[in-house]
Amino acid sequence: MAALSSPSFRRDRLTWLTYFSISAYAFYVYALGPVVSLLRTELHLSYTLASLHSTLWAVGAVATGLGFDVLSRRLGRRLLLWLSALVTAVGAVLFTLAHEVALTLPATAILAVGSSTLGAVSSTLIADQHGGQRDHALLEANAGASGTGIAVPALLGLLAGTAAGWRPGLLLPVVTLAALFAVYRRLPLPAPVAPAASARRLPRSFWPACLLVAFAVAIEFAILFYGVPLLGAGSGIPTDRAAAILSVFLVGELSGRLAGARLTRRSGRGETVVAVSLVLTLAGFLVLWLGRTAPLQGVALYATGAGVGNLYPISLALAFRASQGLNDRAMARTQVAIAIAIGTAPVLLGALSDRFGVLRALAVEPALIVGAAVLLFVVRGRPAGGTVPP
Repeated sequence: MAALSSPSFRRDRLTWLTYFSISAYAFYVYALGPVVSLLRTELHLSYTLASLHSTLWAVGAVATGLGFDVLSRRLGRRLLLWLSALVTAVGAVLFTLAHEVALTLPATAILAVGSSTLGAVSSTLIADQHGGQRDHALLEANAGASGTGIAVPALLGLLAGTAAGWRPGLLLPVVTLAALFAVYRRLPLPAPVAPAASARRLPRSFWPACLLVAFAVAIEFAILFYGVPLLGAGSGIPTDRAAAILSVFLVGELSGRLAGARLTRRSGRGETVVAVSLVLTLAGFLVLWLGRTAPLQGVALYATGAGVGNLYPISLALAFRASQGLNDRAMARTQVAIAIAIGTAPVLLGALSDRFGVLRALAVEPALIVGAAVLLFVVRGRPAGGTVPP
């Protein structure tokens, strides 16, 4: 990552802690789509019932968003960070041991609360620590998360064909979090950046950016959750092989984020990068959606991932920029929007897939991309405001 930074960008111990923590959170985000597909096959679930796991994930993430601002102030970021790591580990162990949907659903909710809080507190720490370079830092953090996520579908797909099964793979982030605690547990974490004295609530300019983050997440999760059945419906690829091929999407995300990190070495380019990424996402998805051969869909999957990769981290940076320094509150509200996107998009696609088939249901994806483009246009036309460097 050193080659991607501007000369003034500095990665200290706190930066590396947040990068690794976000990668641990991302492991479960990227695992959820393949896991739902594997559970649907293993437990003979309908699309709708399998998608309830994403609903429970969303419920846990909503709980995180509603309580994050208060918990951050009352517990402090240091205790909240390590407590969220512990809850994440508990949820992962429970899910690994569960073999009935009545147990996997609550385990998913626990895992969602822990990991979503872990990702949220890490993101706010990045925003406060790097100020005007937050878009670059968030891209780097999410590039690292993509690097972790690349291995997840392939790992689970490969383990699914072994005697041990795919479940033990879910414990790898638990080991990482234990190592982080051993190394960084005494590291002091900064207090939130003080907002302007007049800033008592989030400004109006924040809300279009917040909604843009939600659309970015919905666009990504539609592929993460339904990329496997899409490959099966389009090219007849078996579920375990399709779960492994989904790594191509994550390789594309990593490539897009590395390119985005280079482009954002100078401030002020984030909105342009998002606009170009939306065009690439739409073009790649249309080929993926309409293609009927595995090689063509593989190339389109990579292109779609390259476009999607920049949408979430830069949109989140735009939301922080518009918050007038109220980063904890902005993250709390954004987390709720993200949770709604996670809960709504896959369940909607599940219901439509049960009724019309996966291919027709995914007509929702181009509509989401166009909606994100409209929101970006609104965000570009509004001043950021605030006292924190933009």
